[in-house]
Amino acid sequence: MKKSFLTLLALVFAVAVQAQSHLDTYIRQGFDNNESLKQQHFVLQRNLYALKEAKALFLPNVSFNTTYTVAAGGRTVDFPVGDLLNPVYNTLNRMTDSRAFPQVENQRILLNPNNFYDTKLRTTYPVINAEINYNKRIKQQQYDLQRTEIDIYKRELAKEIKVAYYRFLQATESVRIYNDVRRLVLENQRINESLFNNQKANRTAVIRSTNEVTKIEAQLEAAHQTQQSAQAYVNFLINRPPYADIAIDSVAGVPNAALLENDTTITGREELAKLNQAQAINHNLVGLAQSYRIPKLNAFADLGSQAFDFQVNNRTAYYFAGISLDWNVFAGGRNQHRVKQAQYDGLAIGANTGYVTQQLRLQMTTAINARHAALAQYRAALSQVAASQKYYQDVQRLYKEGQAIYVELLDAQNQYITDQLQLNISRFDVWIRQAEVERANASFALD
Repeated sequence: MKKSFLTLLALVFAVAVQAQSHLDTYIRQGFDNNESLKQQHFVLQRNLYALKEAKALFLPNVSFNTTYTVAAGGRTVDFPVGDLLNPVYNTLNRMTDSRAFPQVENQRILLNPNNFYDTKLRTTYPVINAEINYNKRIKQQQYDLQRTEIDIYKRELAKEIKVAYYRFLQATESVRIYNDVRRLVLENQRINESLFNNQKANRTAVIRSTNEVTKIEAQLEAAHQTQQSAQAYVNFLINRPPYADIAIDSVAGVPNAALLENDTTITGREELAKLNQAQAINHNLVGLAQSYRIPKLNAFADLGSQAFDFQVNNRTAYYFAGISLDWNVFAGGRNQHRVKQAQYDGLAIGANTGYVTQQLRLQMTTAINARHAALAQYRAALSQVAASQKYYQDVQRLYKEGQAIYVELLDAQNQYITDQLQLNISRFDVWIRQAEVERANASFALD
């Protein structure tokens, strides 16, 4: 007996045999088409190129540079070449009795080069530079952080699609229930009119039955509108036209609570991984702020040509190479202040990690409790529908035999309708709560 009871319970509360293939397809479509998720992927690509840029800083940089200058006025240098050479030239002219050695004037040389060009290829290479090392690490971690951000968004999107899809199924089932009820009240209206025509019922029963038809048709129209709104929201999440058809999965019973009963951990939550990555980024930001203590050593080499009047020959070519050392000795305490700012940012991240951990644990507990409550409501609704259906069938039989008044039939009918709707609501509420539990413990497989 006990074994049979457990088997029956397992059949009632187990997951449907049919796989929810359509829902899985819509979740994947959401991953591929959702506009907000596309935006997150664009940010990821931007971070990827920022990382590549940071890695490129380790490579030599080669640039081509050319200048041409004209000048007049400004600073000069006086060179007394005439005073130095003219006495010698005069002596030589007297000795040779000739004018072979002319007189030379003193020269005034312009410091700013006139009609002068300088063309070169400059190569620079960072030999020692702690900043670019920290910058590369930070860019890598920012890229990983954005990937985690995408996983967080995908997990939330998967939950939203599931909830929206279950609400659509819930609304679709409500439409089906109201259609069945509409046929029921139309039949009651026909019976009352027949009884009235045969003088076995008064006009009040006919009027009440007609009013019931009008009421149910109005409720059916409202259910249709709810269904269309739910349909539009599902299509919005997967980036499709609002009224695109949605395939319906066979969702029988409720999910098996034992499947996730013991999975109450939050260690798989991407939010915690995100905070850990933020802490790692902060560690490198502290190192970046402290990198002023390490001198920067750069090497450079120029290969080019320079001359006046655009001359180019073997004498105009040149090379120029060297190294430069830059060491920040004093900055008025600005560097120390940057270090302190980064350190306190790290303390803030640590405090936030503890707070978020408590929040996630509370979310996990709340989701499990809500699922238990929804499951209890579903079990109660199952029993209530069975009882109200039996009661309605009995009253309907008695009414047809003239042993019950229409008010009793109407009361039994309304109770049966209400219980069916409540069962429909509670059944899909369990699925919705299960999706929230999957979100809370990060158990849904994203890939």
